[in-house]
Amino acid sequence: MSDRIRLDGRVAVVTGAAGVIGSATMRLLAARGARIVAVDRLQRDIEVAILDLPPSAQGLAVAADVTSEDDVAAYVRAAVDKFGTIDVFYNNAGVEGEIRPITKYSLQAFRKVIDVNVVGVFLGLKHVLPVMLKQNRGSIINTASIAGLIGSPEIAAYTASKHAVIGLTKSAAVECSGTAVRVNCVCPGLIESRMLSAILEGRNPGKAPVASEKILERIPARRLGQASEVASIVAFLASDEATYVSGSSYTIDGGRVAS
Repeated sequence: MSDRIRLDGRVAVVTGAAGVIGSATMRLLAARGARIVAVDRLQRDIEVAILDLPPSAQGLAVAADVTSEDDVAAYVRAAVDKFGTIDVFYNNAGVEGEIRPITKYSLQAFRKVIDVNVVGVFLGLKHVLPVMLKQNRGSIINTASIAGLIGSPEIAAYTASKHAVIGLTKSAAVECSGTAVRVNCVCPGLIESRMLSAILEGRNPGKAPVASEKILERIPARRLGQASEVASIVAFLASDEATYVSGSSYTIDGGRVAS
């Protein structure tokens, strides 16, 4: 009997691969048998990120700006040229942007967040979907956030962008009706990471808010999440264990949104 959680021989493209969640997900997908195409903005960062992958992952590092359609088309082409297909797409690259109230948020800063977090996800879908639809199989997982489910102060651009990612996910899933291509998203909560530290520092300059009991009290689990816990849900959605799951948003937040 086959192990449906395994990804043996499948090709997984991961954007934002040099970040904490991207790296953890790459490692888990590779451990479950996937071959990996790692995408991030700086070549040196991705080359370091793929060093931990097993030889079976045949890790390919591709530098790309996800806001550039030419770059997105290029990383898709690089994956297909090397491996012949794309079976899993973790559409993960994102930025938090400035931490400030709406009244003090510059238009330029707002557009930068939307460009990376929304346009980047859109372009990934636009160029990966034709590959998957042609072969009539594949799993796409977009990274949204609990900020896509609730409002949050001083990160309006980020919040708006993650609401948009959930909308893109649902629309893409419906457009894939009648095929074996699935599109879902994950909504991480407070995950121990550089991004979380930047947001909390921006709200509390000069303090150490990550360790604050006040932060943890708002999370029923009473702790921050780990990147590996996000990776586990992504790997599930990538696998044959989730063949009847599409258009869904998986919350990984220790119960934060439910409280």
